[in-house]
Amino acid sequence: MVKWLSRLLVMSVCAGVAPAVWAQAAQQAPAQTPQPQTPADPSEIDKTACGTPVGAPAALPPAGSPPFIWIFELCFARQGGSSTVENETYLYWLKLKDQVSQPSKGLFVPYDEKAEQMMAADFKALWATNFLDDLSIEVTDHAFPGGVVGKMVVYHLEERERIKIVDYRNTKGDSVSIIKRSDIDTKLREKSIEIRLDSFLDEGTIRKVKTVLKEMMAEKGFTNAEISNKVTPVAGGPKLVNVTFTVGEGPKIKIRSLEFVGNQAIGDGKLQRKMKENKPKGLLGFITGGGTYKEAEYEEDAAKVVEYYQNKGYPQARVGNPEIKVLEDTKDGKTRWVQLRIPITEGHRYKFGQLSFEGNKLVRSDGLRLLYKVEPGDWYNRKKLTDGNKKAQEIYGSRGYMEFTPFPTFKFSDDPNNPESLLASMVPAALAAPATDTPRSPAAAEAGKKPPTVDVMLQMTEGPQYFVNRITFTGNTTTRDNVIRREVRLYEGGVFDTESLKYSVRRLNQLGYFKELKGNDTDMHVEKTPNKENNVDVTLKFEEQNRNQLTFGAGVSQYEGLFGQLAFQTSNFLGRGESLTVSMQAGDRAQNYQLAFTEPFLFDRNITGGFDVFKRELRYIGQFTQKSIGAVATIGLPIADFTRFYANYSYERTRVTEIADVYQDPLLLARNPFLRDSLLIGAGGERIISKVVPSIVHNTVDNPIFPTSGKRYSFSIDLAGLGGNTNFYKPLLEGVWYWRQTGRFTLGGRAHYEYIHTFTGSKELPIFEKLYQGGEYSVRGFDIRTIGPQDPVNGLVLGGNKSLLFNVEQMFSIAPQVRLIFFYDAGQVQAGPELVGPSAFVPDGGSLATTVKKGVNFRLADFKTSTGAEIRFFMPVLNVPFRLIFAYNPQRKGVLDNELQPQKAFQFRFAVGSTF
Repeated sequence: MVKWLSRLLVMSVCAGVAPAVWAQAAQQAPAQTPQPQTPADPSEIDKTACGTPVGAPAALPPAGSPPFIWIFELCFARQGGSSTVENETYLYWLKLKDQVSQPSKGLFVPYDEKAEQMMAADFKALWATNFLDDLSIEVTDHAFPGGVVGKMVVYHLEERERIKIVDYRNTKGDSVSIIKRSDIDTKLREKSIEIRLDSFLDEGTIRKVKTVLKEMMAEKGFTNAEISNKVTPVAGGPKLVNVTFTVGEGPKIKIRSLEFVGNQAIGDGKLQRKMKENKPKGLLGFITGGGTYKEAEYEEDAAKVVEYYQNKGYPQARVGNPEIKVLEDTKDGKTRWVQLRIPITEGHRYKFGQLSFEGNKLVRSDGLRLLYKVEPGDWYNRKKLTDGNKKAQEIYGSRGYMEFTPFPTFKFSDDPNNPESLLASMVPAALAAPATDTPRSPAAAEAGKKPPTVDVMLQMTEGPQYFVNRITFTGNTTTRDNVIRREVRLYEGGVFDTESLKYSVRRLNQLGYFKELKGNDTDMHVEKTPNKENNVDVTLKFEEQNRNQLTFGAGVSQYEGLFGQLAFQTSNFLGRGESLTVSMQAGDRAQNYQLAFTEPFLFDRNITGGFDVFKRELRYIGQFTQKSIGAVATIGLPIADFTRFYANYSYERTRVTEIADVYQDPLLLARNPFLRDSLLIGAGGERIISKVVPSIVHNTVDNPIFPTSGKRYSFSIDLAGLGGNTNFYKPLLEGVWYWRQTGRFTLGGRAHYEYIHTFTGSKELPIFEKLYQGGEYSVRGFDIRTIGPQDPVNGLVLGGNKSLLFNVEQMFSIAPQVRLIFFYDAGQVQAGPELVGPSAFVPDGGSLATTVKKGVNFRLADFKTSTGAEIRFFMPVLNVPFRLIFAYNPQRKGVLDNELQPQKAFQFRFAVGSTF
């Protein structure tokens, strides 16, 4: 057995074990008492252990005693005598270390079969650590006087190389620029591949990294990229190496043309538009993609073509692998232009026959059939089946049947003797080889005069009903568990309702506390509970998003002008989900001092409570200054899912000061008799407004910063007159919609209507309550408060009582925190009857003439419009979106800017927030 152990070689490092270990070890070993103890002659010892001379033992066992374990050593000679792993780490795994003789105490451990078994166990334990590249055990004998033999046991270890540097270079020795180092690290983490510093070198891992690099280069169009690696020693310690991956780019494969072969029913142009990546680059290629051949993406492109065919009635359509025809290489060899020839097998076009169900016990077939918008005689459409399957999965999932699976089989009328089962409508990729047509019988040929039909049978595999065992949250380092749990509509011990889980994800995304939950395995993990039948554990993985905004500095905005600000704002105060705002702002147009607090779950119930105390001053250039001080109290109650009722009470004292001379022109006041009271001239310049504002809000918008789907409906009415000296009512109706078009495209829209009117006790509305439009929050290309009823002579905007506004935004996601937005805004403000009345001064001697007709309704010709583009980017530190707006104002006739000059056609603006 010693001979067998001495030949075992695998991996090692080298260091000695101090002889002091012997004494401790021998106390636990079986002992043999010497009679008598005879000291050894040091001159007879000529042995070394791992290159170190060995001294004579203090005593020897009696003559004729069996061999004893004399010396035990760990040796790292093959790597310079030192190790990178602590010796104690290795000793932890070893059993033989406790079996060394202690001659000074007369304790001698025999070297026998038991010792050899320990050595074999030690060998396996050391090798299992995965630290070693080579390992062997050497046993040598030394004969002492009296025939006694001492065994010297040495474990020779050589450690695996340890990585100190990982680098990625191109063939010129420069850093790789085609793919970023951060992207490489991210991709390796996604595939659970570790090649980090201080880790052991592993050839299997090296091969995996090379595969990932080749795949990433192929995604960039470098299908012929060559990946190699080199391992070189690094100074600073034994077995330390530098791993360098060399990425040879080769020519980039670019698609010049695309040709489909075998398609007759659908033209090349329509099929090419279904390809996302592998197609020639068009004029909008920076948005639509294409231009570069991406082999890894071809399967997905082919699946889209198959899906298009199947939605047009061709369930047997197939797309083959492409033939790549090289057209030419550029002179520098960096680009290779190719043509892709893609084989198409269309098959026959079918109409729906009978739709049937089997295996469904929970839901009756009649109920299931209502979910599938399939009628006999309609052309076969894969999407109708897919949509029906989704609805069926929602019904089953809401009852805890998460493993429910509809399995379709097809029977074609033109092949009655050979029914064909096909999964075409469910298989995401259809790259199978083209199928040959089955010879058709005479009956089938006769039937072929009219379109053949396909019967679809859905085999419903319902599976067992599941219940929730545990709900766990991870990654919420700031937000408390109870804040999350109160938004979750799943309950431990209850039915695992997949629809309630989706609902919970949407509610959590609306909070804005975390990066968006996608609802996939990355951030939502559902796992069957071990040792508990029909139960699942749900884990939601969060990544906190900074919801604290600390602002100290200066800025500029069309609304505030130049300003300095010191403010703290958070929508997740102390991780409790509470909103807190403390703000002090001063500038040339605005001053704002505010303290606001909102508790979304008052008294641990789903009741919103809050207050807002403020002092504001806003200067409208060339018009007047509005100064306000007041407070608002808020309470909110849930009505239904995503719908809440709010009630606000506010008390506000507002003054109008620094009125521009042009507004106090006697001729202007004579032409507009309401204006004197509206500007509070002669009324002490102050109004007190005490009002209640009930409102209802239904909100399913998925994200408060960068929404992609959902809708928001708001209805409110301001009722001023509970005290104060100003009485009016102001209803507001608003609808906001977002439609996700693709992964990067979202269409958004808003319709906004307002109306305001006085009632008993008030004749004129103060000018700051009248309705206006213009600015980055309404019609973007116009100055603030420049759209509305005007004086007929000098064009001053006097405000109206009816406002209608429309906004449309086409959003394109450039990066996770950057959006490119194309917009179109249209709005108008009309005056009410109070703007028209008898006047002591009428220029033409007749009735009062203004640009606003009495009681006029909204007219298409009165809309002012603006269109253009906007870059909106999110600043994580400040926690608000910043906006760069370029606008063109096609319908601007009669509108004057804040300097009373005709509104310019083109405007460039900087702003914060969002339009809606």
